[in-house]
Amino acid sequence: MKGVHFLVAFVFLALAASFAFASDPSPLQDFCVAINDNKDAVFVNGKFCKDPKLAEAKDFFFSGLDIARNTSNPIGSVITPANVAQIPGLNTLGISMARVDYAPNGGLNPPHTHPRATEILIVLEGTLYAGFVTSSPDNRLITKVLNPGDVFVFPVGLIAFQLNVGKTKAVAIAAFSSQYPGIIPIANAVFGSTPPIRSDVLEKAFQVDKNIVDHLQKQFWNNNN
Repeated sequence: MKGVHFLVAFVFLALAASFAFASDPSPLQDFCVAINDNKDAVFVNGKFCKDPKLAEAKDFFFSGLDIARNTSNPIGSVITPANVAQIPGLNTLGISMARVDYAPNGGLNPPHTHPRATEILIVLEGTLYAGFVTSSPDNRLITKVLNPGDVFVFPVGLIAFQLNVGKTKAVAIAAFSSQYPGIIPIANAVFGSTPPIRSDVLEKAFQVDKNIVDHLQKQFWNNNN
């Protein structure tokens, strides 16, 4: 257990070096706890924030990254976020985390992008095949097989993925240079958008027949986002 704590602590230390280059703007105050009701709020940095005098420990706390999630779904993975939606005190601080659980034998965090954050991921259990694709015109695939204790960085905005290539479950902790990194699953965005992208656009973009496009859109239509 001490080893797990050390690995998680290492993620924090590694990410700390990137604070100055975080995607989110630097705050102009100690903190800005996000609040929906502006009755007890002040307006700072373009957001309504809880009056600092009313801030509590719970505004900066989240529990649950130690809990294994059920990966019985079509892609075999589950993400447990710990961003500003779960921890209001992260507002304006430019940092967040997530736990990723992968099913044995092929659990996949499918190709996706984080439009607002660089990601640093550390493997706690299992073996992952992880990678990202550089921007055009090179479109170069950069991959690495990761074992417990290994760390891998995914640059902001690039298409990235992780695949469990082991026979047992895998667990990873990711840290982001944004309070709310956002996520765009490529397949869901392209084939499961609302409303759907016109078939002729996708036919020409992917150089495939309309029947294939229609089939793919049906796969993702009920699994959007």
